[in-house]
Amino acid sequence: MKKITTILLLLTVGLINAQAFKGRGDVKFDVGANIQDGGSGIHLSTDFGLGENMSYGFVASYLLSVSSDNLGNKPEFGDRIDAKFRFNANLGNVFQLDPKMDIYPGLDLGLRNFGAHVGFRYFFTEGFGIFTEAGFPIAKYDTNITDFDNLNNQFVFNFGASFNL
Repeated sequence: MKKITTILLLLTVGLINAQAFKGRGDVKFDVGANIQDGGSGIHLSTDFGLGENMSYGFVASYLLSVSSDNLGNKPEFGDRIDAKFRFNANLGNVFQLDPKMDIYPGLDLGLRNFGAHVGFRYFFTEGFGIFTEAGFPIAKYDTNITDFDNLNNQFVFNFGASFNL
């Protein structure tokens, strides 16, 4: 009986029509790990669908583990946190990917820089999936970078869970 129930559940889960990006009105929430040179932390983002292939959103990250500088100093709260506004081009349907997948390059405007990112989402069910994302600065606000200014102002890699809201 357990085997039959397990097989039925697996077949039912396989028939669920998950979709990575639905267009206007679609809302995504991502939570995951932020990995970069000199630290790692938490990444939170949300995206709101504007049209068939466009979305905007907000990103926040906080570095939990940070390497100290050469003098043994630790970064303060302001050095560890970053927040950004972003715009995405959701291209999963343009590249004719499976509806459960989405590729989204985009631009972001943050507290520390103007940058770009590229990401990928895959949804297992209607409400749950995974994401991976890479971001990098295009123009840094401060050209004289000292101490911990490079934190959240460099190439970052993020991965984690994605949710449809």
